[in-house]
Amino acid sequence: MNRLNRQVVGQYEYDVFGSLRAGSASGEHFIGRYFGQRAVDITPELVQQYCEAVGDFHPWYTGRSPFGGPVAPALILHSEVYRDLRWYLPNIYGNLHARQEWELYHPLTVGETATTSSVIVDRYVRRGRDYIVKEVSCYGADGRLLNRGRTHQSFLLETKPEGVVVDKEREKRTDRRVETDEGEVLEEFAGAEKHISLEMCQKFSGPHKNYHNDVEEARKLGFPDIVVQGMMSLCFLSELMTDRFGEGWYAGGRMNVNLVNVLWQGESVRCLGHVMDVVPSGAGRRAHVRVWCQKADGTKVVVGTASALTG
Repeated sequence: MNRLNRQVVGQYEYDVFGSLRAGSASGEHFIGRYFGQRAVDITPELVQQYCEAVGDFHPWYTGRSPFGGPVAPALILHSEVYRDLRWYLPNIYGNLHARQEWELYHPLTVGETATTSSVIVDRYVRRGRDYIVKEVSCYGADGRLLNRGRTHQSFLLETKPEGVVVDKEREKRTDRRVETDEGEVLEEFAGAEKHISLEMCQKFSGPHKNYHNDVEEARKLGFPDIVVQGMMSLCFLSELMTDRFGEGWYAGGRMNVNLVNVLWQGESVRCLGHVMDVVPSGAGRRAHVRVWCQKADGTKVVVGTASALTG
């Protein structure tokens, strides 16, 4: 599904997710900059490509669902934000996906055509990095807002970094350990362990070579190995929430997570959830969940919160 066209970003021509080439002058990166609309066909082929890339084969994707016919995975358009990379800053060396927010209102049904639009909604500096936030909204053919995502991408402030930006030892430092503050846990649930193969990276972040599917491209951007695209872990979390809450995730789901450590190709990861509270929401109830993804050794990759409507 990431069969994307080459974009001009800053002083580079940038194959989506990684390849550096000679390019043109930079554009402006201001809050409110609008990037237009795009029509997207939600085809069975698009759904199949997603399923194969993340190993999620929920029966609703190909058969009947609570919404009638087949529905696409909730985050089927996870990388729509990267279709147009003019929002990226010129210095893409060592750039990282730092935080992600999702709001889900209605499912995308297989066979429909959706319309997406995007705009820069925030920009801030924190811990030596410049962050830009791009919001993507997705609408159905009848004009309904189906979902909205906000992607926080971070860029190094220094113009000429040298050497490795993030190595594999960083996550072992004490200041990189992330603990989940626990209160009373009402319910625990977990997803299947996922081993991130090179084939998964190529299907999820291809077809062009980039730092998410090719080690040489990763080294060009200051990483020692392939950096698994951050959106993949978020798709694993969405699978976790779909399996547990079903319809209440598709129509009313929320996610707000930080990507705290790099997931490298060849590693394994598992998503977990703790229901912390269930509160009234209209005529129903909303479950508030602490969610995270962790490696086999317990290193957390993504941490944050999610919620869904429940009976």
